[in-house]
Amino acid sequence: MTQTIKKTDAEWKALLAEKGAEKVAFEVTRRAATERPYTGKYEKHWAKGTYACICCGAKLFDSDSKFDAGCGWPSFSQAAVPGAIEEHVDRSLGMKRTETLCAQCGAHLGHVFEDGPKPTGLRYCMNSASLDFKP
Repeated sequence: MTQTIKKTDAEWKALLAEKGAEKVAFEVTRRAATERPYTGKYEKHWAKGTYACICCGAKLFDSDSKFDAGCGWPSFSQAAVPGAIEEHVDRSLGMKRTETLCAQCGAHLGHVFEDGPKPTGLRYCMNSASLDFKP
C-alpha cells in the first residue's frame, strides 16, 4: 500500500511535539528506532479503548487484542482494521524479522512474530512511542 500522508522531518517533529508525544517518538516512528524494553507507557496499560498511530491517528489495535507477552513491549494478537498495518522484511541486526508500519503514513510501529496466542498465532510487538491510546 502506498502511504497517503507524507511530511518532511521538520513537519513530523512539530506534529509529534504538538501532540505531546514521547521524546523518542520521532526516532521510533520515522527512523525505525526501538524504545528500551519495559520503558514504554503502554507496556503495562490495560484500559479499554483503541490504539492509534501517534503520527496520523489511524486506528491500529483494539485493547481486546492486547496481551502480556512478557517481552517488554505492548503486544497485540491482531490489527483492528484489515490493511491498517503494512509489513516489510527487516534484515537489520543480523536477523530476519517482519517490520510493521502504519499503512497510512509509514510510521515504524515495531515487528510482528508468529509466536502469539490463538486464534491468530501472531504477536504484534509495538513501541509505545508509536501509539496513541483513545479510551
